[in-house]
Amino acid sequence: MQSAVQTSSGSDKPPVVTLTEAAQKEVRRLLADRGDPALGLRLGIKGGGCSGLSYHLDFTPKEDGDTVVDLGDFKVFLDRKSTIYLAGTKLDHQGGLTGRGFVFQNPMASNTCGCGESFSI
Repeated sequence: MQSAVQTSSGSDKPPVVTLTEAAQKEVRRLLADRGDPALGLRLGIKGGGCSGLSYHLDFTPKEDGDTVVDLGDFKVFLDRKSTIYLAGTKLDHQGGLTGRGFVFQNPMASNTCGCGESFSI
C-alpha cells in the first residue's frame, strides 16, 4: 500500500512524493533509533554519480525554505531544488537478503544507472 504525502499547505496539488508502507516503516524505525523528535527524513539530490544526479537521504531538522510534507508521525523535508527534481517520485524500501534498501522511482528520470542510485533528466 502506498500513502500520499501532502504538502503542509493543505492545498489540492498532487503529492510531492509518496512513500510505500515499507518505506514508511523503515523511516519510522530509523527515526526511533535516533530519538530526536525534531528530525525528519530529508530527501534530496546532488550532482554526481554515473548518470549526473544522485539521490540523497538523511535525517535532519527542518531548514528555512524547505518543502515540508507530513506523514503524521514524521515529516519529510525537501529543499527547493530537490523538490523540482523529485516531484512525483515514489520511495520504496526493499529489505531481505536481496533487498536494495531505499529505492527511488522517479517519473522525471530519463536515464538511470544500473545501481539505481543516480539519474539524469
